[in-house]
Amino acid sequence: MAGHSQFKNIMHRKGKQDAVRSKLFSKLAREITVAAKDGVPDPTMNSKLRLAIQNARAENMPKDNIERAIKKAAGAEGESYENVRYEGYGPGGVAVIVETLTDNRNRTGGAVRAAFTKHGGALGETGSVSFSFDHVGEIVYPAAVGSADAVLEAAIEAGADDVQSDEETHTILCGFEAMGEVSKALETTLGPAKSVKAIWKPQNTIPVDEEKAQTLMKLVGQLEDDDDVQNVYSNFDVSEEVLAKLTAA
Repeated sequence: MAGHSQFKNIMHRKGKQDAVRSKLFSKLAREITVAAKDGVPDPTMNSKLRLAIQNARAENMPKDNIERAIKKAAGAEGESYENVRYEGYGPGGVAVIVETLTDNRNRTGGAVRAAFTKHGGALGETGSVSFSFDHVGEIVYPAAVGSADAVLEAAIEAGADDVQSDEETHTILCGFEAMGEVSKALETTLGPAKSVKAIWKPQNTIPVDEEKAQTLMKLVGQLEDDDDVQNVYSNFDVSEEVLAKLTAA
């Protein structure tokens, strides 16, 4: 399990769901607003908006919040956001990718740089670490849609590259360019996905000890607390033993 998902699991186990959910709704709303502003505010005619709404619904975001985010794109509040990616290294040479949606590059860049510096990391140039990740499509279904074998068969038929199943979810991976086509094919056999998005998947992971894991968690936590940050990806790996200690701490 890569560092990003391990960090998420720890945060949820520590009972911070409410704060995480509130922050998540804010980020999802921004994605909806940007998608509606970039195209037409009709999800049937705007695939990017349709995916943003689908992902928001999967997180149980209230309908009123979704509608408000769409309307915001057409009003005076519809700020011009741009996607900016930051890359750098954390403790132990761990690679970190930070995706943002910002209306002020100077503010966001300063905040991201400060987070890296505070936790013993260093911000690099764009492309300095992304070469060690694959930009792929990730399609997630709840485990209840079917057995691992059934989902694997559906994924192969749809043109996906890999499936990772556990007790809670089926995570289907595919090429970035094929994400729309694969997700559409899967919808005909498995129904609507819980989420469909592009992710940065590390080609290899770096094992870290408890001390470095704690520092990396603080770095990722500070980054994800920033309203401009949409996603954080990393390639650190924590053993089950260290994970248990972090969860209990």
